[in-house]
Amino acid sequence: MSSPFRIPDSLFLQLAQLTPSTEAEGPGRRFALWFQGCPLRCPGCCNPEMLPFDGGERLAVGDAARQIEEASRLHQIEGITLLGGEPLAHAAAAALARATHGLGLSVMVFTGYVLEDALQLPDPAVTELLNETDVLVDGPYLHAQPETRRRWVGSTNQRVHFLSGRCSADDPRWLLPNTLEIRLRGSELRVNGFPARSAVGLWKRPRVVATGERGASAP
Repeated sequence: MSSPFRIPDSLFLQLAQLTPSTEAEGPGRRFALWFQGCPLRCPGCCNPEMLPFDGGERLAVGDAARQIEEASRLHQIEGITLLGGEPLAHAAAAALARATHGLGLSVMVFTGYVLEDALQLPDPAVTELLNETDVLVDGPYLHAQPETRRRWVGSTNQRVHFLSGRCSADDPRWLLPNTLEIRLRGSELRVNGFPARSAVGLWKRPRVVATGERGASAP
């Protein structure tokens, strides 16, 4: 791996799923990782199966970074997006974000915490992750306040923070409509993106799959 950051062999991610190339989880093509485990309980959570900390699959941070580097070469991804679950509840996410920056790629994070509260969390890995984050979408998902205008935002209370100069609100891709991606792999249906409420039921608990996916994008 070309990243100058050496990743300790003992660091593992607890993941519900990953997708090596998606255009529905942030600007450009992105490598998306959904963490397994969240201490928050937002009513109407779109991913309730990702709330428990048990379950999912473990993936070494070094292996994840190598897959990201491969995706950069094969799919020309612009960066990674961390979702969940709750990325800020997983200390190893900071190391993955740092390695991603070492590859010259951007980092986008979705969190149920507001930024001000996240900065007060006692785990130093949270601050480390925020320091490695280019775009942060913060705040709990409020089912009764769906966002209909802003892209990549679930409810109207959530905010978008551009924490570095790498990404900008002036990017015209933020003005495009949200997309929904549906992938069928064998008998498994995988849905990601920002579906209409009527489409949320399409979601099926996936396994962590890194390669060999086929998919389609729908507006």
